[in-house]
Amino acid sequence: MNDTPGRLLRMLSLLQTPREWPGSELAERLGVSDRTVRRDIDRLRDLGYPVEATLGVTGGYRLAAGAALPPLLLDDDEAVAIAVGLRAAAGQAVAGIEESSVRALAKLEQVLPAKLRRRVRVLGAATAVFTGTGPTADPEVLATLAATITNHERVRFTYRDAAGAESRRNVEPNGLSATRGRWYLVAYDVDRNAWRSFRVDRVTAPQPTAARFTPRELPAEHAAAYVAGARTDWGITPFAVDVTIHAPLHRISGGLGESPGELNAVDADTSRLRGIREDSVEWLAGRLITLGVEYEVRESPELAAQLRAAADRIARALAAPAGSEN
Repeated sequence: MNDTPGRLLRMLSLLQTPREWPGSELAERLGVSDRTVRRDIDRLRDLGYPVEATLGVTGGYRLAAGAALPPLLLDDDEAVAIAVGLRAAAGQAVAGIEESSVRALAKLEQVLPAKLRRRVRVLGAATAVFTGTGPTADPEVLATLAATITNHERVRFTYRDAAGAESRRNVEPNGLSATRGRWYLVAYDVDRNAWRSFRVDRVTAPQPTAARFTPRELPAEHAAAYVAGARTDWGITPFAVDVTIHAPLHRISGGLGESPGELNAVDADTSRLRGIREDSVEWLAGRLITLGVEYEVRESPELAAQLRAAADRIARALAAPAGSEN
């Protein structure tokens, strides 16, 4: 075999399996001499791959864990298995691995051949994974959005709001956040000239536009903080809240931000939000209004005043104009 690069890749693929390979077996698999195997092992080491050798009858070569992750070589079945597993993990928003899963999935699907991407979709559609209550995000949508974030690329998609109304959006994506079992995209809406957060389960048909952009400064420490309402472009004064909400916890989780303050279940049909908030009282009042459930403000003068002002605005908006005919 005179194709040294190809031979090195085949050897590396063998060494990545969790076993030791005797030099004679590697030589047989690769169709070369033992001496050539030893030279190739040295070449791999020079390239930074930590190939270890053990002596003795049962000795051989194996790839050890290194200080840096070397490129991985996967056959078709291995690549499909990893992609399907990452899609399942990304769809569950499991604390601690969800965002890493999405980033890894985006990188892997970018290099998968078309035939393997089709296999991943078919297997993903046929695999049922328990994800708990509430809507789940499509891992393929997540991977597409993650890739546009990494590439600083504008993306268009159809978005369905809480009332079911659909609109087309053209955004500069900033980050993804898994918050209380739901995925959110934080992005700058180009057509509306404003920052927005979008629930990913309401995003359909995301299309990267190939239009690059220079990232704008997000008015929050990171995407998760933005979703939680901790924005840096508001003049924030901490305020206390104590609100009884007549809805089960799973119905409103993620709708009132995460930090600081606590949202807990009182019983199967009632929840309670209490604590010190460091976000915007206007933002929290708006969130309460859009929940579409009954609630009582037990203690929070700032929040009560904001809700009264909102009620007055709504009443004026619904009042018939003077001189109109009924």
